[in-house]
Amino acid sequence: MHKIDLNLIEMTLDIMKYAIGRISATEHLIGKPKKEAELKSLVGETITAKGIGGEYAFNLWKDHLATANVPVDHPRNLAFVPASPTKAAIMFDLVTSASSIHGAYWMEGAGGIFCENEAMKWIVSLTGLPEGAFGVFTSGGTAANLSAIVTAREHWRQNPEFQREKGLIITSIGAHSSIKAMAKVADVDILLVDTEERMTGDDLKMAIENLTEHERKRLFAVVATAGTTNAGIIDDMANIASVCQEENLWFHVDAAYGGGALVADSVRHLFDGIEKADSVTIDPHKWMFSPYDCGAVIYKQPELARNAHSQQGSYLDIFKDEGAHGFNPTDYQIQLTRRVRGLPLWFSLATHGTDRYRQAVERGIELAQIAGKMIEAHPDLELVREPSLSCVLYRRIGWEPDDYTHWTYENHRKGFALVTPTKWKNGDRFETVSRFCFINPDTTEKDIEMILETMVS
Repeated sequence: MHKIDLNLIEMTLDIMKYAIGRISATEHLIGKPKKEAELKSLVGETITAKGIGGEYAFNLWKDHLATANVPVDHPRNLAFVPASPTKAAIMFDLVTSASSIHGAYWMEGAGGIFCENEAMKWIVSLTGLPEGAFGVFTSGGTAANLSAIVTAREHWRQNPEFQREKGLIITSIGAHSSIKAMAKVADVDILLVDTEERMTGDDLKMAIENLTEHERKRLFAVVATAGTTNAGIIDDMANIASVCQEENLWFHVDAAYGGGALVADSVRHLFDGIEKADSVTIDPHKWMFSPYDCGAVIYKQPELARNAHSQQGSYLDIFKDEGAHGFNPTDYQIQLTRRVRGLPLWFSLATHGTDRYRQAVERGIELAQIAGKMIEAHPDLELVREPSLSCVLYRRIGWEPDDYTHWTYENHRKGFALVTPTKWKNGDRFETVSRFCFINPDTTEKDIEMILETMVS
Protein backbone atom coordinates (compact mmCIF):
# COMPACT_ATOMS: atom_id res chain seq x y z
CA MET A 1 0.00 0.00 0.00
CA HIS A 2 3.07 2.24 -0.10
CA LYS A 3 3.81 1.52 -3.76
CA ILE A 4 3.03 3.82 -6.67
CA ASP A 5 0.76 2.29 -9.30
CA LEU A 6 -1.86 3.41 -11.80
CA ASN A 7 -4.66 3.17 -9.25
CA LEU A 8 -2.82 5.53 -6.91
CA ILE A 9 -2.24 8.03 -9.71
CA GLU A 10 -5.90 7.94 -10.73
CA MET A 11 -7.02 8.32 -7.11
CA THR A 12 -4.65 11.25 -6.64
CA LEU A 13 -6.21 12.97 -9.65
CA ASP A 14 -9.73 12.28 -8.36
CA ILE A 15 -8.93 13.70 -4.95
CA MET A 16 -7.24 16.77 -6.41
CA LYS A 17 -10.26 17.35 -8.63
CA TYR A 18 -12.52 17.11 -5.57
CA ALA A 19 -10.29 19.53 -3.63
CA ILE A 20 -10.23 22.00 -6.52
CA GLY A 21 -14.01 21.83 -6.75
CA ARG A 22 -14.42 22.38 -3.03
CA ILE A 23 -11.99 25.30 -2.94
CA SER A 24 -13.34 27.04 -6.03
CA ALA A 25 -17.08 26.53 -5.40
CA THR A 26 -19.03 29.68 -4.65
CA GLU A 27 -21.88 27.84 -2.92
CA HIS A 28 -21.92 24.83 -0.59
CA LEU A 29 -24.66 22.75 0.95
CA ILE A 30 -24.88 23.48 4.65
CA GLY A 31 -25.19 19.77 5.40
CA LYS A 32 -26.82 18.12 8.38
CA PRO A 33 -25.98 15.15 10.57
CA LYS A 34 -27.58 11.74 10.23
CA LYS A 35 -27.90 9.10 12.91
CA GLU A 36 -25.15 6.51 13.00
CA ALA A 37 -27.56 3.71 12.06
CA GLU A 38 -28.68 5.63 8.98
CA LEU A 39 -25.10 6.26 7.86
CA LYS A 40 -24.28 2.61 8.41
CA SER A 41 -27.21 1.54 6.27
CA LEU A 42 -26.02 3.86 3.49
CA VAL A 43 -22.35 2.87 3.39
CA GLY A 44 -22.24 -0.61 4.91
CA GLU A 45 -18.96 -2.09 6.12
CA THR A 46 -16.04 0.10 5.11
CA ILE A 47 -13.19 -1.50 7.06
CA THR A 48 -12.67 -5.05 5.83
CA ALA A 49 -9.83 -7.55 5.59
CA LYS A 50 -9.38 -7.06 1.84
CA GLY A 51 -10.42 -3.41 1.59
CA ILE A 52 -13.26 -1.97 -0.49
CA GLY A 53 -11.02 -0.01 -2.88
CA GLY A 54 -10.20 3.66 -3.00
CA GLU A 55 -12.64 4.58 -5.74
CA TYR A 56 -15.58 2.94 -3.97
CA ALA A 57 -14.64 4.43 -0.59
CA PHE A 58 -14.24 7.89 -2.13
CA ASN A 59 -17.67 7.66 -3.77
CA LEU A 60 -19.17 6.73 -0.39
CA TRP A 61 -17.63 9.86 1.03
CA LYS A 62 -18.89 12.12 -1.77
CA ASP A 63 -22.38 10.63 -1.99
CA HIS A 64 -23.26 10.03 1.65
CA LEU A 65 -20.70 11.04 4.26
CA ALA A 66 -19.64 14.52 3.12
CA THR A 67 -23.21 15.79 3.25
CA ALA A 68 -23.58 14.64 6.87
CA ASN A 69 -21.25 17.44 7.97
CA VAL A 70 -21.88 21.14 8.51
CA PRO A 71 -19.10 23.14 6.80
CA VAL A 72 -17.75 25.75 9.19
CA ASP A 73 -17.22 28.15 6.30
CA HIS A 74 -20.82 28.27 5.09
CA PRO A 75 -21.89 31.95 5.09
CA ARG A 76 -25.10 31.12 6.98
CA ASN A 77 -23.34 29.00 9.59
CA LEU A 78 -23.40 31.57 12.39
CA ALA A 79 -23.40 29.14 15.32
CA PHE A 80 -20.77 28.72 18.04
CA VAL A 81 -17.58 30.31 16.65
CA PRO A 82 -17.49 29.26 12.99
CA ALA A 83 -14.47 29.58 10.75
CA SER A 84 -13.65 30.77 7.27
CA PRO A 85 -10.23 29.60 6.14
CA THR A 86 -8.87 31.41 3.12
CA LYS A 87 -8.52 29.50 -0.13
CA ALA A 88 -4.75 29.95 0.11
CA ALA A 89 -4.69 28.45 3.61
CA ILE A 90 -6.79 25.47 2.53
CA MET A 91 -4.54 24.82 -0.45
CA PHE A 92 -1.43 24.93 1.68
CA ASP A 93 -3.01 22.58 4.19
CA LEU A 94 -2.82 20.03 1.38
CA VAL A 95 0.86 20.85 0.95
CA THR A 96 1.40 20.56 4.70
CA SER A 97 -0.13 17.10 4.80
CA ALA A 98 1.66 15.92 1.66
CA SER A 99 5.03 17.14 2.98
CA SER A 100 5.01 14.77 6.00
CA ILE A 101 6.89 17.14 8.30
CA HIS A 102 7.34 16.31 11.97
CA GLY A 103 7.11 19.73 13.56
CA ALA A 104 8.40 19.05 17.07
CA TYR A 105 12.09 19.81 16.56
CA TRP A 106 14.12 22.10 14.32
CA MET A 107 16.36 19.20 13.30
CA GLU A 108 13.49 17.56 11.40
CA GLY A 109 11.24 20.50 10.54
CA ALA A 110 13.44 23.58 10.18
CA GLY A 111 11.82 24.88 6.99
CA GLY A 112 8.27 24.42 8.23
CA ILE A 113 9.04 25.76 11.71
CA PHE A 114 10.72 28.81 10.16
CA CYS A 115 7.49 29.58 8.30
CA GLU A 116 5.41 29.04 11.44
CA ASN A 117 7.68 31.40 13.34
CA GLU A 118 7.29 34.11 10.72
CA ALA A 119 3.53 33.95 11.19
CA MET A 120 3.96 33.83 14.97
CA LYS A 121 6.06 37.01 14.93
CA TRP A 122 3.13 38.83 13.35
CA ILE A 123 0.65 37.47 15.92
CA VAL A 124 2.94 38.42 18.82
CA SER A 125 3.34 41.93 17.38
CA LEU A 126 -0.44 42.39 17.55
CA THR A 127 -0.46 41.80 21.32
CA GLY A 128 2.09 44.47 22.11
CA LEU A 129 3.95 42.11 24.44
CA PRO A 130 7.55 43.18 25.15
CA GLU A 131 10.58 42.10 23.17
CA GLY A 132 11.45 38.48 23.81
CA ALA A 133 7.84 37.31 23.94
CA PHE A 134 7.11 34.43 21.62
CA GLY A 135 4.77 31.51 21.12
CA VAL A 136 3.99 28.24 19.43
CA PHE A 137 1.08 26.77 17.49
CA THR A 138 -1.08 24.20 19.26
CA SER A 139 -4.10 22.06 18.38
CA GLY A 140 -6.52 24.70 19.69
CA GLY A 141 -7.52 26.87 22.63
CA THR A 142 -7.83 24.06 25.16
CA ALA A 143 -4.27 22.84 24.52
CA ALA A 144 -3.02 26.44 24.53
CA ASN A 145 -4.76 27.31 27.80
CA LEU A 146 -3.55 24.09 29.40
CA SER A 147 0.03 24.72 28.26
CA ALA A 148 -0.09 28.23 29.74
CA ILE A 149 -1.56 27.21 33.08
CA VAL A 150 0.86 24.30 33.49
CA THR A 151 3.68 26.77 32.80
CA ALA A 152 2.27 29.13 35.43
CA ARG A 153 1.82 26.36 37.98
CA GLU A 154 5.33 24.97 37.50
CA HIS A 155 6.78 28.48 37.82
CA TRP A 156 4.76 28.99 41.02
CA ARG A 157 5.95 25.68 42.43
CA GLN A 158 9.57 26.67 42.11
CA ASN A 159 8.94 28.16 45.53
CA PRO A 160 9.34 25.15 47.90
CA GLU A 161 6.50 26.54 50.04
CA PHE A 162 4.00 25.71 47.27
CA GLN A 163 5.31 22.36 46.04
CA ARG A 164 2.76 20.32 48.00
CA GLU A 165 -0.15 22.73 47.45
CA LYS A 166 -2.99 22.21 45.00
CA GLY A 167 -3.15 25.36 42.92
CA LEU A 168 -6.11 27.72 42.57
CA ILE A 169 -7.01 29.99 39.65
CA ILE A 170 -9.67 32.70 39.26
CA THR A 171 -11.73 33.44 36.17
CA SER A 172 -15.32 34.48 35.42
CA ILE A 173 -18.44 32.46 34.57
CA GLY A 174 -18.19 34.00 31.11
CA ALA A 175 -14.86 32.24 30.48
CA HIS A 176 -14.74 29.51 27.87
CA SER A 177 -15.56 25.95 28.89
CA SER A 178 -11.96 24.96 28.12
CA ILE A 179 -10.77 26.87 31.20
CA LYS A 180 -12.70 24.53 33.48
CA ALA A 181 -11.68 21.53 31.36
CA MET A 182 -7.97 22.32 31.44
CA ALA A 183 -8.13 23.08 35.19
CA LYS A 184 -9.42 19.55 35.70
CA VAL A 185 -6.59 18.10 33.61
CA ALA A 186 -3.97 20.23 35.39
CA ASP A 187 -5.56 19.26 38.74
CA VAL A 188 -6.04 22.82 39.93
CA ASP A 189 -9.11 24.32 41.58
CA ILE A 190 -11.02 27.14 39.94
CA LEU A 191 -12.99 30.02 41.45
CA LEU A 192 -15.58 31.65 39.18
CA VAL A 193 -16.38 35.35 39.53
CA ASP A 194 -20.16 35.53 39.13
CA THR A 195 -20.41 37.81 36.14
CA GLU A 196 -21.02 37.09 32.48
CA GLU A 197 -20.43 40.74 31.74
CA ARG A 198 -16.99 42.34 31.79
CA MET A 199 -14.85 41.11 34.68
CA THR A 200 -13.17 44.15 36.23
CA GLY A 201 -10.17 44.70 38.43
CA ASP A 202 -12.54 45.46 41.32
CA ASP A 203 -14.33 42.14 40.73
CA LEU A 204 -11.00 40.38 40.99
CA LYS A 205 -9.98 42.30 44.12
CA MET A 206 -13.24 41.37 45.82
CA ALA A 207 -12.81 37.70 44.90
CA ILE A 208 -9.30 37.70 46.36
CA GLU A 209 -10.41 39.50 49.54
CA ASN A 210 -13.05 36.81 50.13
CA LEU A 211 -10.52 33.97 50.00
CA THR A 212 -9.43 32.20 53.13
CA GLU A 213 -5.79 32.49 54.11
CA HIS A 214 -5.07 29.02 52.76
CA GLU A 215 -6.94 29.69 49.51
CA ARG A 216 -4.90 32.85 49.03
CA LYS A 217 -1.75 30.80 49.51
CA ARG A 218 -2.94 28.39 46.77
CA LEU A 219 -3.91 31.13 44.30
CA PHE A 220 -1.33 31.41 41.53
CA ALA A 221 -3.08 32.62 38.34
CA VAL A 222 -5.95 34.66 36.94
CA VAL A 223 -7.55 34.03 33.54
CA ALA A 224 -9.15 37.00 31.79
CA THR A 225 -11.11 36.63 28.57
CA ALA A 226 -10.58 38.84 25.54
CA GLY A 227 -13.74 38.04 23.62
CA THR A 228 -16.09 35.65 25.41
CA THR A 229 -17.50 32.93 23.21
CA ASN A 230 -21.04 33.67 24.27
CA ALA A 231 -21.12 37.41 23.72
CA GLY A 232 -17.73 38.75 22.58
CA ILE A 233 -17.11 40.55 25.89
CA ILE A 234 -13.59 41.73 26.69
CA ASP A 235 -12.56 41.80 30.34
CA ASP A 236 -10.96 44.81 31.99
CA MET A 237 -7.46 43.59 31.24
CA ALA A 238 -5.53 46.71 32.24
CA ASN A 239 -6.88 46.78 35.79
CA ILE A 240 -6.85 42.98 36.13
CA ALA A 241 -3.17 43.08 35.14
CA SER A 242 -2.49 45.67 37.85
CA VAL A 243 -4.14 43.50 40.50
CA CYS A 244 -2.14 40.49 39.32
CA GLN A 245 1.06 42.48 39.58
CA GLU A 246 0.20 43.66 43.10
CA GLU A 247 -0.71 40.13 44.21
CA ASN A 248 2.18 38.42 42.37
CA LEU A 249 -0.19 36.31 40.23
CA TRP A 250 0.28 34.91 36.74
CA PHE A 251 -1.95 36.82 34.30
CA HIS A 252 -3.27 34.69 31.44
CA VAL A 253 -5.53 36.04 28.70
CA ASP A 254 -7.78 33.68 26.75
CA ALA A 255 -8.24 35.46 23.43
CA ALA A 256 -8.92 32.27 21.48
CA TYR A 257 -11.89 33.84 19.68
CA GLY A 258 -11.37 37.58 20.16
CA GLY A 259 -7.64 37.67 19.49
CA GLY A 260 -8.16 37.97 15.76
CA ALA A 261 -9.71 41.40 16.39
CA LEU A 262 -6.35 42.70 17.61
CA VAL A 263 -5.71 43.48 13.94
CA ALA A 264 -8.85 45.68 13.69
CA ASP A 265 -8.24 49.38 14.25
CA SER A 266 -11.89 49.95 15.21
CA VAL A 267 -11.69 47.81 18.36
CA ARG A 268 -7.98 47.51 19.17
CA HIS A 269 -8.32 49.91 22.12
CA LEU A 270 -10.69 47.46 23.83
CA PHE A 271 -7.74 45.10 24.28
CA ASP A 272 -5.61 47.56 26.28
CA GLY A 273 -3.81 45.62 29.00
CA ILE A 274 -3.21 42.46 26.97
CA GLU A 275 0.39 43.60 26.56
CA LYS A 276 0.83 43.04 30.33
CA ALA A 277 -0.14 39.37 30.17
CA ASP A 278 2.22 36.57 31.12
CA SER A 279 0.59 34.35 28.50
CA VAL A 280 -2.04 34.68 25.78
CA THR A 281 -4.13 32.17 23.83
CA ILE A 282 -5.24 32.95 20.26
CA ASP A 283 -6.89 30.55 17.80
CA PRO A 284 -5.89 31.28 14.18
CA HIS A 285 -8.48 28.70 13.07
CA LYS A 286 -11.15 31.12 14.25
CA TRP A 287 -10.71 34.77 13.28
CA MET A 288 -7.37 34.47 11.49
CA PHE A 289 -8.87 32.37 8.70
CA SER A 290 -6.69 29.28 9.09
CA PRO A 291 -7.98 25.69 8.69
CA TYR A 292 -8.62 23.45 11.67
CA ASP A 293 -6.78 22.78 13.80
CA CYS A 294 -4.59 25.73 14.67
CA GLY A 295 -4.38 27.38 18.08
CA ALA A 296 -1.52 29.37 19.55
CA VAL A 297 -0.07 30.14 22.96
CA ILE A 298 2.23 33.11 23.52
CA TYR A 299 4.47 33.72 26.53
CA LYS A 300 6.02 36.92 27.83
CA GLN A 301 8.95 34.79 29.05
CA PRO A 302 9.17 31.72 26.81
CA GLU A 303 11.96 30.21 28.88
CA LEU A 304 9.43 29.55 31.68
CA ALA A 305 7.39 27.45 29.27
CA ARG A 306 10.51 25.59 28.16
CA ASN A 307 11.31 24.80 31.78
CA ALA A 308 7.80 23.40 32.24
CA HIS A 309 7.33 21.46 29.01
CA SER A 310 10.69 20.36 27.61
CA GLN A 311 10.72 16.56 27.51
CA GLN A 312 13.76 14.52 28.43
CA GLY A 313 14.81 11.15 27.03
CA SER A 314 17.96 9.58 25.66
CA TYR A 315 16.27 9.27 22.26
CA LEU A 316 15.59 13.02 22.30
CA ASP A 317 19.10 14.18 23.15
CA ILE A 318 20.11 14.43 19.49
CA PHE A 319 17.42 17.05 18.87
CA LYS A 320 19.06 19.31 21.44
CA ASP A 321 22.60 18.88 20.14
CA GLU A 322 24.29 22.05 18.94
CA GLY A 323 24.36 20.62 15.43
CA ALA A 324 20.57 20.81 15.37
CA HIS A 325 20.31 24.13 17.16
CA GLY A 326 17.08 26.01 16.50
CA PHE A 327 13.59 26.64 17.83
CA ASN A 328 11.92 23.44 19.07
CA PRO A 329 8.12 23.99 19.30
CA THR A 330 7.58 20.93 21.48
CA ASP A 331 9.48 22.62 24.33
CA TYR A 332 6.76 25.25 24.78
CA GLN A 333 3.51 23.30 24.97
CA ILE A 334 2.08 19.95 26.08
CA GLN A 335 2.48 17.98 22.83
CA LEU A 336 5.61 16.23 21.63
CA THR A 337 4.36 14.98 18.27
CA ARG A 338 2.89 17.80 16.20
CA ARG A 339 2.27 18.77 12.62
CA VAL A 340 3.41 22.17 11.39
CA ARG A 341 -0.12 23.47 11.71
CA GLY A 342 0.96 27.10 11.36
CA LEU A 343 2.11 26.57 7.76
CA PRO A 344 -1.29 27.26 6.11
CA LEU A 345 -1.55 30.53 8.06
CA TRP A 346 1.95 31.54 6.97
CA PHE A 347 1.15 30.88 3.31
CA SER A 348 -2.11 32.82 3.49
CA LEU A 349 -0.42 35.78 5.19
CA ALA A 350 2.41 35.69 2.66
CA THR A 351 -0.09 35.49 -0.21
CA HIS A 352 -2.53 38.20 0.84
CA GLY A 353 -0.69 40.47 3.26
CA THR A 354 -1.85 41.61 6.67
CA ASP A 355 -3.99 44.49 5.33
CA ARG A 356 -6.41 42.00 3.80
CA TYR A 357 -6.69 40.28 7.17
CA ARG A 358 -7.55 43.59 8.78
CA GLN A 359 -10.30 44.19 6.23
CA ALA A 360 -11.79 40.71 6.68
CA VAL A 361 -11.92 41.02 10.48
CA GLU A 362 -13.43 44.50 10.27
CA ARG A 363 -16.15 43.04 8.03
CA GLY A 364 -17.16 40.60 10.78
CA ILE A 365 -17.45 43.47 13.25
CA GLU A 366 -19.46 45.47 10.71
CA LEU A 367 -21.86 42.55 10.10
CA ALA A 368 -22.57 42.35 13.84
CA GLN A 369 -23.47 46.05 13.90
CA ILE A 370 -25.69 45.63 10.82
CA ALA A 371 -27.48 42.68 12.43
CA GLY A 372 -27.97 44.70 15.61
CA LYS A 373 -29.66 47.52 13.70
CA MET A 374 -31.94 45.06 11.86
CA ILE A 375 -32.99 43.51 15.15
CA GLU A 376 -33.65 46.89 16.79
CA ALA A 377 -35.81 47.90 13.83
CA HIS A 378 -38.11 44.86 14.10
CA PRO A 379 -41.04 45.01 16.55
CA ASP A 380 -40.87 41.27 17.39
CA LEU A 381 -37.13 41.18 18.06
CA GLU A 382 -34.87 42.86 20.57
CA LEU A 383 -31.20 42.89 21.46
CA VAL A 384 -30.19 41.27 24.72
CA ARG A 385 -27.16 43.55 24.83
CA GLU A 386 -25.25 45.68 22.36
CA PRO A 387 -23.22 43.64 19.84
CA SER A 388 -19.63 43.07 20.94
CA LEU A 389 -16.89 42.16 18.48
CA SER A 390 -18.77 39.90 16.04
CA CYS A 391 -21.29 38.41 18.51
CA VAL A 392 -24.96 39.39 18.65
CA LEU A 393 -27.36 38.14 21.34
CA TYR A 394 -31.03 38.71 20.64
CA ARG A 395 -34.45 37.41 21.58
CA ARG A 396 -37.73 36.75 19.80
CA ILE A 397 -40.27 38.44 22.03
CA GLY A 398 -42.67 35.90 23.51
CA TRP A 399 -40.63 32.80 22.72
CA GLU A 400 -39.93 30.01 25.17
CA PRO A 401 -36.72 27.89 25.13
CA ASP A 402 -38.36 25.15 23.04
CA ASP A 403 -39.26 27.70 20.36
CA TYR A 404 -35.59 28.57 19.82
CA THR A 405 -34.62 24.90 19.64
CA HIS A 406 -37.39 24.08 17.15
CA TRP A 407 -36.46 27.07 15.00
CA THR A 408 -32.81 26.04 14.95
CA TYR A 409 -33.59 22.47 13.89
CA GLU A 410 -36.15 23.54 11.30
CA ASN A 411 -33.72 25.88 9.53
CA HIS A 412 -31.01 23.25 9.70
CA ARG A 413 -33.32 20.52 8.42
CA LYS A 414 -34.08 22.65 5.38
CA GLY A 415 -30.37 23.14 4.72
CA PHE A 416 -30.86 26.88 5.02
CA ALA A 417 -28.85 28.04 8.04
CA LEU A 418 -27.36 26.99 11.35
CA VAL A 419 -28.03 29.50 14.12
CA THR A 420 -28.15 28.04 17.61
CA PRO A 421 -29.54 29.27 20.92
CA THR A 422 -27.53 29.96 24.04
CA LYS A 423 -28.22 31.04 27.60
CA TRP A 424 -27.62 34.48 29.06
CA LYS A 425 -27.68 35.34 32.75
CA ASN A 426 -30.53 37.77 33.25
CA GLY A 427 -30.57 38.77 36.92
CA ASP A 428 -30.60 35.57 38.95
CA ARG A 429 -31.80 33.33 36.13
CA PHE A 430 -30.48 32.13 32.78
CA GLU A 431 -32.59 33.10 29.77
CA THR A 432 -32.56 31.20 26.46
CA VAL A 433 -31.78 33.57 23.58
CA SER A 434 -30.51 33.38 20.01
CA ARG A 435 -26.99 34.25 18.93
CA PHE A 436 -25.07 35.23 15.81
CA CYS A 437 -21.28 34.99 15.50
CA PHE A 438 -19.89 36.52 12.32
CA ILE A 439 -16.51 35.30 11.08
CA ASN A 440 -17.04 34.71 7.36
CA PRO A 441 -16.68 37.93 5.31
CA ASP A 442 -18.79 36.28 2.59
CA THR A 443 -21.88 36.47 4.82
CA THR A 444 -24.17 39.14 3.37
CA GLU A 445 -26.77 41.51 4.75
CA LYS A 446 -29.31 39.52 2.74
CA ASP A 447 -28.28 36.35 4.61
CA ILE A 448 -28.97 38.07 7.93
CA GLU A 449 -32.27 39.46 6.71
CA MET A 450 -33.45 36.04 5.48
CA ILE A 451 -32.48 34.32 8.75
CA LEU A 452 -34.34 36.88 10.84
CA GLU A 453 -37.35 36.60 8.58
CA THR A 454 -37.67 32.89 9.40
CA MET A 455 -37.90 33.85 13.06
CA VAL A 456 -40.78 36.30 12.68
CA SER A 457 -42.79 34.91 9.73
